[in-house]
Amino acid sequence: MNIKNFLKTLGPGLLWAGAAIGVSHLVQSTRAGAMYGFELWYVVILINLFKYPFFEFAPRYAIATGENLLQGYQRLGKWAIYLFLGLTLGTMFPLVAAVVTVTAGIFSQVFPSVFNDTFQWTLLILFLTAVFVGIGRYSTIDKLMKFIIILLTISTVAAVVAVFFGEELQSFQEKSFKWEFADIAFLIAFAGWMPTAIDVAVWHSMWTLAKKEEIGYTPTLKEALLDFNIGYIGTIVSALCFLLLGAYVMYNSGEVLSDNSTVFSGQVISMFTKSLGTWAYPLIAIAALTTMTSTVITVIDAFPRVLKYSTEIVAPPLKKIKPKVANIIWIVILLSGSIVILKFFSKEGFKVLVDFATTISFLTAPLLGYMNYKVITAKNVPLEAQPKLWLKILSWLGLIVLSGFSVYYILWKFFF
Repeated sequence: MNIKNFLKTLGPGLLWAGAAIGVSHLVQSTRAGAMYGFELWYVVILINLFKYPFFEFAPRYAIATGENLLQGYQRLGKWAIYLFLGLTLGTMFPLVAAVVTVTAGIFSQVFPSVFNDTFQWTLLILFLTAVFVGIGRYSTIDKLMKFIIILLTISTVAAVVAVFFGEELQSFQEKSFKWEFADIAFLIAFAGWMPTAIDVAVWHSMWTLAKKEEIGYTPTLKEALLDFNIGYIGTIVSALCFLLLGAYVMYNSGEVLSDNSTVFSGQVISMFTKSLGTWAYPLIAIAALTTMTSTVITVIDAFPRVLKYSTEIVAPPLKKIKPKVANIIWIVILLSGSIVILKFFSKEGFKVLVDFATTISFLTAPLLGYMNYKVITAKNVPLEAQPKLWLKILSWLGLIVLSGFSVYYILWKFFF
């Protein structure tokens, strides 16, 4: 592998990591640690293991064929595009709403004097993000993400190290996870966006091709997969770090994680300052703000791209609409629907919204995972680029586990 060429291709995997490290890590991993101590560490490992193939197939397919996953779905038949489009339309509003409400909570916590209402922050964030996405390019987001990932990694690891060298470490002998429905429901929600929703694989395939076009160089399969694996491993480490912080700082502390996104954000930031000291507040605040802002940018950038492409396959006359106009139309639809969802869940508390969005993603994961497997093993993919036997076996194990828990949850939710 040529190091110089690899450094040129480095980016889509970090962009994927930036989209992944957000609500699932700052919110769900922290809650897991605060509620159950270390008990769910193995869930982080296993869910990342079982989902790994379905994300890895994205850069593999893009480099091997020069197509994105949507084109691969199209090869499977129109049913695959219709299914993906239906799942996307059904999940995108709660997904964006959950991400934005957490981001608004952090901004409201860090800048309390700007707005009295978190919803005002929500509207401002959505508006500014839409403008940035409308005038921005892939290269801008790519460069921003590299800086953000480095900043977040340094601050998170530093906080964990400081906790381990602290004076008081807790004992975690008591078992809090009882395998009751409330625990199962949280487990499903926790795993739904761990490391992220599987439909983000489609975004990754598009980012891979965008990077290829930008630099004028086609990465080797090894280079593309290394870029992805760096980002993937980073998300696992980050999730474990937040779980550890939640466990050490909040488990059995008597402090209850708030349903208010602003208060919750303050609790998360205080985890770092308790372990590092008050001097670290600006660093942690910036890391939290940039992390969630980058996630908002990636989802609002990706959904219109994906929707434009998939709807043009289903309805070819839509290709007559100019790309910029189509992009604006989908951004307006996305933001409008997300605001409606936010209003609908405004009285329920942000954790209910987050659990709702992540649970939907978990239940749709087996379908999207199966489609990704069918695409990467199709005839148009060169045999040398198709996954090895161990990766195929891991794919089927992942599908069995994801499907089994989905059916188990649905039966328990509606019939028991």
